[in-house]
Amino acid sequence: MNTQKAIEYIEEWLKNYLGGSGMNGFVVGVSGGIDSAVVSTLCARTGENVVVMNMPIHQSKAEITRGEKHIDLLCEKYANVTALNIDLTTVYDTFREVYEGEMGDEASRETRLLVLGNSRSRLRMTTLYAVAGTQKMLVCGTGNKVEDFGVGFYTKYGDGGVDLSPIADLNKSEVYQLGNALRVIPEILNAQPTDGLWDDDRTDEDQIGATYEELEWAMNAWEKEGENPERQNFTSRQKMVFDIFLKRHIANKHKMQPIPVCEISDEIKKG
Repeated sequence: MNTQKAIEYIEEWLKNYLGGSGMNGFVVGVSGGIDSAVVSTLCARTGENVVVMNMPIHQSKAEITRGEKHIDLLCEKYANVTALNIDLTTVYDTFREVYEGEMGDEASRETRLLVLGNSRSRLRMTTLYAVAGTQKMLVCGTGNKVEDFGVGFYTKYGDGGVDLSPIADLNKSEVYQLGNALRVIPEILNAQPTDGLWDDDRTDEDQIGATYEELEWAMNAWEKEGENPERQNFTSRQKMVFDIFLKRHIANKHKMQPIPVCEISDEIKKG
């Protein structure tokens, strides 16, 4: 990939999309991870108004520190960037108390944790859109290709609820290339990818069972050969990774496809 051309292309794409939208700028949630760091930097480089938001909910200190350092550097470098910190911990704790009081006993502990993790993401989405609505701005997504169109590793109507997605056609490795070129801080470049939706320190790899490098390989194999590639040349690890990719892709198709609409024929409507 020609990194510099990719950066320039995305910046121009962002400006053109904003120009045609009639909106005033971009809102980006910053997590302390590589994807949001790259997207927020690309938005900042457009020269348009950008609000970068830190929205902690029981985050680890390391995540908060990485995100705050990145935001501070953006604000120092780009006069068009404004920082906003909204701690959602109290809101989340209240929601969790009500949810667990009403529904907690009806599901396993792991299911409850997953539901609550997704709720964190949806609280952040709601907050991003509250700010975007107030400022008449667009919510800019931070998902990459493997997450958004491969394994569906995002929350429906959470971090998947956005107005535009500037890096959703880039694999994770390509996002890192942009991060290096954009001089994202080493703390973020070297951090283990995590969605930050759990009370422990589990990484994306812990949850998925494969690295992003492995998932990229599996996605490339799937794009070339479909769901049933020739496996005789796969190692045992590759077979396992491909199965992980395929299982998640099938299970999460509902996230990636348009909402199904039940179309009623004119014959029925007219009775």
